[in-house]
Amino acid sequence: MPITPPRTRRRPPRPPVRSVRRRRPRWAMRAATTLSVVVLASAGIGHSLVAGLDAGIARVDPFKDMKNRPRAGHGMNVLLVGTDGRDKVTETERRRFRLGGAPCHCTDTIMIVHISEDRERASVVSLPRDSYAETPPHTEQSGGREHRGHPIKLNAAYAEGGPQLTVRTVENMTHVKIDHYLEVDFTSFMKTVDVLGGVRICTARPLRDTYTGLDLAPGEHTLKGGAALQYVRARHADGSSDLGRMKRQQRFLASLVDRATSSGILLNPLKFRDVSRAVLGSVRADRGFGTGELLDLSRAMRTFSPASSEFTTVPIGRLGYVVPGIGSTLKWDPAGSERVFRALREDKPLDSAPPRPKPSPSPRAPRVEVAPQQILVQVENGTSTEGLGRRVDDALAAAGFRTTRRPVDSATRDVRRTVVLHDPRWDRSARSLADALPGSALRAVPGLGPTLKVVAGTDFREVRRVRGPEPVAAEPEVVRGNEVGCA
Repeated sequence: MPITPPRTRRRPPRPPVRSVRRRRPRWAMRAATTLSVVVLASAGIGHSLVAGLDAGIARVDPFKDMKNRPRAGHGMNVLLVGTDGRDKVTETERRRFRLGGAPCHCTDTIMIVHISEDRERASVVSLPRDSYAETPPHTEQSGGREHRGHPIKLNAAYAEGGPQLTVRTVENMTHVKIDHYLEVDFTSFMKTVDVLGGVRICTARPLRDTYTGLDLAPGEHTLKGGAALQYVRARHADGSSDLGRMKRQQRFLASLVDRATSSGILLNPLKFRDVSRAVLGSVRADRGFGTGELLDLSRAMRTFSPASSEFTTVPIGRLGYVVPGIGSTLKWDPAGSERVFRALREDKPLDSAPPRPKPSPSPRAPRVEVAPQQILVQVENGTSTEGLGRRVDDALAAAGFRTTRRPVDSATRDVRRTVVLHDPRWDRSARSLADALPGSALRAVPGLGPTLKVVAGTDFREVRRVRGPEPVAAEPEVVRGNEVGCA
């Protein structure tokens, strides 16, 4: 029987090999999906949170019925106004941080904050509160009384016509169109600083101000709400008065921006909500400053850094410009200030304009801590020499001091050495006045007030001309946030 060989199974033919695309690992797909969800959720949460907070902002209408306004430029201009409102400050805080007394209902701080159109640069221009200004014709908000344009100190525009007159006056002076108005009082300022955990500042020398209670040793300090308010309010920490205070405010604002952008608050919707909730409940803003603007600002500030923020003060042309019925004011330098505001209108960095050549210095009178134009003096004749009081008064007025022009006889008529009587709070003014009276003595009289007294003695010979501190340059001194160090 023939043997049949075993059958061999035939394997099915292999299908042709097709090129297969490498698939993305599953973990990458999941990560990408998760990230997308988180980003979208964060954006949604942020919008809903801000939308809820928007309703809590107190509203004002500073642009009501405004006509003939400047042409809109590029970017966004916010008029930031700090008032002396203290209604929500506790009695303990009033005493501790020396916030007593009735508010003047005027502006303590006035700044134009320009956010560039690309949202990558912030330019801050401080407007001195004692700036000489002229109000446009306006109608009182209460009563409807018509007012013609008249001279005024810039900070008094708020007391006379509220936010609307303040905006109109600033626009008339700068030709910069204000897009939004934001008003901060003492309470909202302290809350902002506290919710950020404090702001670091640095000073190279001691800073003491008997009015605000500021007392800082040289070095670095982290200031919480009340102490920070003392720092930005101090006008008597040096001889530069309000100009020195504005520079400190600019340093503080640079540190505040650095703190807000480096702490992760702007990237965390929940933290952003907590900060906004603490702050927005005590600020006032125009009706157009709403959810969209808050989100725009928060997104813009995420790209900000101290290096992308710049600060300057309006260049001053004349210190101590006395206006009857108003007092001593500051007049802006026309050419220098126009360069600053043109940069804002054209959305350019503040230091983009080429500086003018500085004139060579010439020998002049010695400098003192306080300009003569800022010192009010009452002259008394302490001798039996007839007409000496009038002679001293005329000589001081000719040297730039603000005398009463009504010298009187002193109760004591045998004074040998000329004496400058002063309230201890005006000690820098007293030293400046004494420098103009060679050989005179200083005597502190608590409670005397801002008017200094000169009791002329038999030793009086002359009034020496003196001049105040180095004025703000006519060219804008632009400081970037990352250039702010101990000062």
